[in-house]
Amino acid sequence: MPIPSARSPRPVDAVPHGELARPGVDRPHSISVVVPVYRGEDTIEALVAELDRLAAADTTPGGALFVVDEILLVHDHGPDRSDVVLQELERRYPQVRPIWLSRNYGQDAATIAGMAAARGDWIVTMDEDGQHDPAFVPAFLDAALGERADLVYSKPSNTRPHGFLRNLTSRGAKLVLATLFAFPDSTRFESFRLIRGDIGRSLADVASNGAYLDVALSWVVGAVAQVPVTLRAEGREDSGYNYRRLFSLFWKMVLCSGTRGLRLVSLLGVTLALAGVVVAGVVVWEAMTTEDWAPEGWASMIVVVLLCSGATLFSLGLIAEYLGVALHILVGKPLYLTVRSPIPRLDRAGETITTREVEQVEH
Repeated sequence: MPIPSARSPRPVDAVPHGELARPGVDRPHSISVVVPVYRGEDTIEALVAELDRLAAADTTPGGALFVVDEILLVHDHGPDRSDVVLQELERRYPQVRPIWLSRNYGQDAATIAGMAAARGDWIVTMDEDGQHDPAFVPAFLDAALGERADLVYSKPSNTRPHGFLRNLTSRGAKLVLATLFAFPDSTRFESFRLIRGDIGRSLADVASNGAYLDVALSWVVGAVAQVPVTLRAEGREDSGYNYRRLFSLFWKMVLCSGTRGLRLVSLLGVTLALAGVVVAGVVVWEAMTTEDWAPEGWASMIVVVLLCSGATLFSLGLIAEYLGVALHILVGKPLYLTVRSPIPRLDRAGETITTREVEQVEH
């Protein structure tokens, strides 16, 4: 019997008794693809068709055998008929597995729900809108194996397919987080990523409400690689993110990035106190050295009061946000809940909707 090579792995039944099949040696690396679906009625079908081409065992440019053996579509209760499309895709593709959330929880929570259910050696996360090209998945795996990285981020080499203002605010938010909040890892955060499977599943098991996925990954992952990718135009005209939701994500990153925000509050208090001492010294000096001198006008006093009260309220608000995150964890607010199936819709004949059977799984 010929000795198998790395490029021609032994079949699993040829592995000696008691020896575990090794990915890439005895079998291909298995990859689970997780796609949060919020408004994917018009885009998710084309993406699944592209992923289906990777369902047969193939070799990466670096010579690693891999296969995409499951596609986890996490339904996040969008406003369209994505649930109908997901049920049809489940019937058509054997590797498609829908996951039904009980309500809309957001992209991060939906992604974590998919990671918790993934079974592959590696987990790929990507968006539903078609801007992420599955053809880069083999390059991700090569980077992970070549650099011994547990996490691989995409690195867009072209301008993002969004408006100028959104691109500018996105870059600015990451720059603020990297500099002001001393979190340089934020500059490489992308939703198109490859994660080592056991790390992704373990992290999903312990992720609490309020956790930002990329920040949480930075807590447990050492080596991180990046792969240049070309982003495609979105498969729909308008984005699923407005500026309110984008600011909410940025604020979530701030709160999860550590206590740097609280340190800035302390620094702000010290700065204002020193400024007050300086102003008081100037007033005393002028009063002692100038005849018939007195501070003039109420405008400066009002400005000082407004600045100090504004800084105080901002500080209290930031502290309250941190306490709110801690409270959600203490009271056990779930990050997400899954259900057995989506709410049935009326069929074309207008038949009565049946009662939904719900099986809640708390995480």
